[in-house]
Amino acid sequence: MMMKKRIMRKILFVLLPLVLALFASCGEQKYDTPEDGPTFGNITISVDESFRPIFESQLETFHSIYTQAKINVRYVSEAQAVSDLVADSSRMIIISRELSAAENSEIERVKIYPSTIKAAYDAVALVAHKNNKQAFITYEQIEGILRGEITNWRQVDRSLPSSEIQLIFDNYNSGIINYLKSRFGTDAFLKKNSFAVKSSEAVVDYVSKNTNALGFLGVNWISDSDDQKNLSFLKKISVLEVSNPDTSAKGGSYYQPFQAYIATKDYPLTRTVYMISREARKGLAYGFMAFVASERGQRIILKSGLVPATMPIRLVEVRNENFSIERDNNNENTKN
Repeated sequence: MMMKKRIMRKILFVLLPLVLALFASCGEQKYDTPEDGPTFGNITISVDESFRPIFESQLETFHSIYTQAKINVRYVSEAQAVSDLVADSSRMIIISRELSAAENSEIERVKIYPSTIKAAYDAVALVAHKNNKQAFITYEQIEGILRGEITNWRQVDRSLPSSEIQLIFDNYNSGIINYLKSRFGTDAFLKKNSFAVKSSEAVVDYVSKNTNALGFLGVNWISDSDDQKNLSFLKKISVLEVSNPDTSAKGGSYYQPFQAYIATKDYPLTRTVYMISREARKGLAYGFMAFVASERGQRIILKSGLVPATMPIRLVEVRNENFSIERDNNNENTKN
């Protein structure tokens, strides 16, 4: 009997610390250290290639401030960017539209609810060869060209040489093509005399070498007067002035895609730049989106020649119907 008690005491002596340790560990709460936060970590994002110049500037500034953050960027077509987001190969994307109901549903299927923030207002510029004497084009003529009803430069202006219009795009899956399809309700322009040349830089190069070309370009490639690459592009091509539709209040008036005319929407081919994240928490994508939407990020937008989406601006009249655009330090409303 005494022997059994001694054995039991030895067992308890060995097991008791293990049992107590087990209960103690069960009572502890373990927290995983996040791999990234708003100002640190390493993620990948996808950006529509037509917005490359402006977001190169944003990322350069963001990285210079937050040295523990590394955002790897893929400049791709709009269709590829959306595919990256749905497949979870990119944490966030930057494109010129919101997600469709089907795209949202595909992401929400895994209990992730995408968040969207407007970054800027942009425009689609029409560019031609330097020797093309056509400086103006009407909204209706653009529609006729995209529908395949106008195929020759002489149909745009009788004084022009007879030559077939070649439409030049950055990518067949680009946001610019999707925008034009949606805006004009046709994809006829993809079936004849249209070419995709892989990038916005290639659009400029092709148009600069072909007198019959008509290129479509994101305006941030030519809008920053302090960017040497932008200035070199402007030396190679001419930017057409575009009229408002004849049915509009300013029908027949022509405008170039200047910043002020994008803000007032007098230039008719304007679009919105969206940042879309699939983060379920406040990670590095959230931090970058917050930076772009902040005063500092919006000043970069303003300097680039685009229109800030989250910062008040004001238009200052220089002389009759010529405007410049400024940041409004007094939080005034935008005014004409």
